[in-house]
Amino acid sequence: MSVSEQQSPSGAPDQPAAQPPRHTGRLYGVGLGPGDPSLMTVRAVEVIAEADVVAYHSARHGRSIARSIAARHLRPDHIEEALVYPVTTESTDHPGGYRGALDEFYEAAAARLAAHLDAGRTVAVLSEGDPLFYGSYQHMHKRLAHRYPTEVVPGVTSINAAAARLGTPLTEADEVLTVLPGTLSEEELTARLSATDSAVVMKLGRTFPTVRRALERSGRMPEARYVERATMAGERTGALSDVDADSVPYFSVAVVPSRIATATEEPEPAATDAGEVVVVGTGPAGPRWLTPESRGALAAADDLVGYATYLDRVPVRPGQRRHASDNKVESERAEFALDLARRGRRVAVVSGGDPGIFAMATAVLEVASQEPYRAIPVRVLPGVTAANAAAARAGAPLGHDYAVISLSDRLKPWEVIAERLRAAAAADLALALYNPGSRSRTWQVAKARDVLLEHRAPDTPVMLARDIGGPEESLRTVPLTDLDPTQVDMRTILLIGSSQTRRVRRDDGTEAVWTPRRYPER
Repeated sequence: MSVSEQQSPSGAPDQPAAQPPRHTGRLYGVGLGPGDPSLMTVRAVEVIAEADVVAYHSARHGRSIARSIAARHLRPDHIEEALVYPVTTESTDHPGGYRGALDEFYEAAAARLAAHLDAGRTVAVLSEGDPLFYGSYQHMHKRLAHRYPTEVVPGVTSINAAAARLGTPLTEADEVLTVLPGTLSEEELTARLSATDSAVVMKLGRTFPTVRRALERSGRMPEARYVERATMAGERTGALSDVDADSVPYFSVAVVPSRIATATEEPEPAATDAGEVVVVGTGPAGPRWLTPESRGALAAADDLVGYATYLDRVPVRPGQRRHASDNKVESERAEFALDLARRGRRVAVVSGGDPGIFAMATAVLEVASQEPYRAIPVRVLPGVTAANAAAARAGAPLGHDYAVISLSDRLKPWEVIAERLRAAAAADLALALYNPGSRSRTWQVAKARDVLLEHRAPDTPVMLARDIGGPEESLRTVPLTDLDPTQVDMRTILLIGSSQTRRVRRDDGTEAVWTPRRYPER
């Protein structure tokens, strides 16, 4: 009998002696707040008092802001672990580059702390602000928290401190706050600043010129405020536009506060004040289709003008005036918007889809080209078109040359529409047909189908896309010969393939329709 099979006197195999549970220390990530030691939480002070080891990060100069905040709570018998970064912003000859040097440092630092924890010591890692909000502690947490008992003690963030020092609310009601690192590209910063209600940009310092340009390009500079070293010695606040880039340290933030909270009742502008009209495309449905630029223009407007259905897609903002009208008064709506702009108002004309495709841009520019509106600035912001949205749902039926035609004969005679349909069909173009039918127009779809069948095969795929992006979205693909006019209304757009368009059932049960980009040689 082997040793492992030896039996106890009772005849049962011996059980291995129970191992006592391994006793390890406890890891704490301790948030210290924005800089003023009096803003440390009671729990943070308690944890530091209980700790055997106090760890903190610093640059190679050895000075640690985190340690200085907590200094009054450190004891002579505390074991201090200074985790000194090998690099901060400078270059490195590490084979893995800057990221490789930091990863190696974090691994080594985590190993140092793990040695204390394995010895049963309690370790408190100090972190300015909040440990898990752009904090250095998080790199230790990712490497150690799954191995040791861990508690994170939250702290007051620099965002909260900056808002308090400015005395300005960050958000109110349904406003959205966006937190951005200044290390993002200028294009990304501009897009995100344009789209949000309120924003805080962290990590300024060397990034300040880029952040400043992004604020200017997004139109948010007049609102932007600057906070440096909030609650610390050397604190500075003011308008960001007044700040010299050479004087900006890393511990500073840019704040774009609540528009609601900062709004004031202003007198009606004089006729000589400069206003503008921005024609905004909201896409085919809902806020998911809005571009950041369009979202920003809608938020910044004093007045919204548009067809009631499209205005309903735009969130209501306190202090913003909304002027809804019927869908058949485009010229009157454009003139009304331009009159508001003449009085100094910033006006957003809200259009569905893309404003330049069978929508409000043409109407506004037509009126704006006449006196007395020729001096009013007019901008047109693009939106996702109904044709592009429907094509994306179907696959890529507009992947090659295609034509866009409206079947509405309200503004042009049917003879012109039919002539254009024949020309496009004869040229073998895929087609996107807008305004195919309504309660008062029920015959155009059948006429268009018959015209296209003169040039297209009966099995040419036709996509009936209805309310794409909306709650009643539907997409059906039928052969051209089976196109039923009763299944089409004003919320439907028709996509008709060319002779090259393919319709394929995929292995996952979905269907894809696409038009190849390569056209066969004749």
